[in-house]
Amino acid sequence: MVSENPFSSSKRSPTSKFSNSNSFTTRIFSDVAGDITIVVDGDSFLLHKFPLVSRSGKIRKMVADAKDSNVSKLELHNLPGGSHTFELAMKFCYGMNFEITPANVAYLRCAAEYLEMTEDYREENLIERTEVYLNDVVVQSLEKSVEVLSTCEMLPSIAEEVGIPNRCIEAIAVNASKEQLVSGLSRLDCDAQSTELKSSCIEWWIEDLSVLKIDYYQRVICAMGKVGVRSDSIVASLMHYAQTSLKGIGKCHIWNPSKLKPSPSMVENDHCSIMETLVSLMPTEKSSSIPQGFLFGMLRMAIMLDATIACRLELERRIAFCLEMVSLDDLLIPSVQSGDSLFDVDTVHRILVNFLQRIEDENVDCGYESEGLGSSDHGSLLKVGRLIDAYLAEIAPDPYLSLQKFIAMIEILPDYARVIDDGLYRAIDVYLKAHPILSEHDCKKLCKFIDCQKLSQEACNHAAQNDRLPVQMTVRVFYFEQLRLKNSLSGNSGDGFVSQRISSGVPSAVMSPRDNYASLRRENRELKLEISRMRVRLSELEKEQLRMKQGMIDKSGNGKTFLTSLSKGIGRIGIFSSPAGGRRQKSSRKSRGSEGKPGRSRRHSVS
Repeated sequence: MVSENPFSSSKRSPTSKFSNSNSFTTRIFSDVAGDITIVVDGDSFLLHKFPLVSRSGKIRKMVADAKDSNVSKLELHNLPGGSHTFELAMKFCYGMNFEITPANVAYLRCAAEYLEMTEDYREENLIERTEVYLNDVVVQSLEKSVEVLSTCEMLPSIAEEVGIPNRCIEAIAVNASKEQLVSGLSRLDCDAQSTELKSSCIEWWIEDLSVLKIDYYQRVICAMGKVGVRSDSIVASLMHYAQTSLKGIGKCHIWNPSKLKPSPSMVENDHCSIMETLVSLMPTEKSSSIPQGFLFGMLRMAIMLDATIACRLELERRIAFCLEMVSLDDLLIPSVQSGDSLFDVDTVHRILVNFLQRIEDENVDCGYESEGLGSSDHGSLLKVGRLIDAYLAEIAPDPYLSLQKFIAMIEILPDYARVIDDGLYRAIDVYLKAHPILSEHDCKKLCKFIDCQKLSQEACNHAAQNDRLPVQMTVRVFYFEQLRLKNSLSGNSGDGFVSQRISSGVPSAVMSPRDNYASLRRENRELKLEISRMRVRLSELEKEQLRMKQGMIDKSGNGKTFLTSLSKGIGRIGIFSSPAGGRRQKSSRKSRGSEGKPGRSRRHSVS
């Protein structure tokens, strides 16, 4: 008789075999000696035919089919659970007490199926007893279902035939959904409590699932998704499973790719399969939040384990979805290719391409003009722009970093992703310092990406004294610094807007990227027009100076006339004209044409 309570006097250790079972048979059949020997996995069991053939259809058929009617030895091949499970099944045939537990019920159920211990030979046979335990005890509990499912991993396909894994998987998903409802109420209480209590409210079954092999774990997670388990709970389970099963990968030889094994071992193949499966199980809902640190950790493993291209591209796509939340350390992915740069720049470049594609797709969906510079998308773009500039400065000292890769990372970002170019200037300066053998042509090619109008005062001062920059770059810096100074002194509200916006680093919040580009072009045209006017005024001043000199020579004999002429000439120049904030006085056409530079700029700003 089978008991669900531990037996005492008749309880034996799991390693005992029926080769020492004479004490059992003597208690039941005291006058009958053993008449048949059953061999299972090399272990012999001296038993009696009658209790065996009365419950096992397989043993009955083997005895009946034997050529010798007095057969005394049989051998069972590939019995599920081996000799230990056979020992428990024989105890059941002899009516001895033992405990059915989640650890042995799957073995007993499969062994009973193998031995054909059905109701056709005896009522309440072993198949029936194990089925009752599975339905009444195991599937009612998430914890027991996980334990039984883990034991099915060691059983052959007969476990799938009798349906134990499917029932356990369905039970785990349903019970997890019930736990979700209960934990939802607990979370409300945890919100106002301490951190320790809040952490204890996380689903306890997350740790239990980590004991499963990846095949069963995959089926469990898919079943949970179908019954509506929260995506954040699934993400937490995926993270815990990855930390448990992929622990320690990448700690060795991460910065020395030459020491990596040329051919992956079986363990590495298993790790690669686990990682690819976990990536495929990540929730697809946009509302699901997967920590960026976890995604980057998985991406590093995918690169080191040489995972499939689809797996790596999926991780890169997910990272690009929230690239503005990434830290600089996350982007510093070591390169595993021998002879390449220290960092995996190609991977970061693909991530950036995905991010820009996502921004473009969202702009198309919502209407291009609706996405202004003050929108969340452009705010994300500005954050990514600063992040990439910091990344460029970090990888620039790498002596193995090619100019093509460095330029590709610079030019992929649009102009409106950088309000100021100080970070870009710093990165390029570091690259020039680390690569002194660059040709002049390459230096010019690299420096053309710097917009001198977007440099701060501090960056301009540094660039003006930087001997690593090409001469043309230094000239441009001086030129725009002079324009900035002119606008600052003149208080020009029109032309000074560009420099004021650049120095403050604050973009207009009401303009779309396309409108912003048009505005910059218009301001550039106005600036060029003002430069042309300045040249005309300079020519007029030179002519006036010649007239003054000629007057001084012609009237040198008359001091009063000379002083009068000098006073009029100075008045025409307008050096001592009214303050910048004052109102412009009416004058003749000739005096207007001879006004000085500050006065002329002020008149332009008012007109």
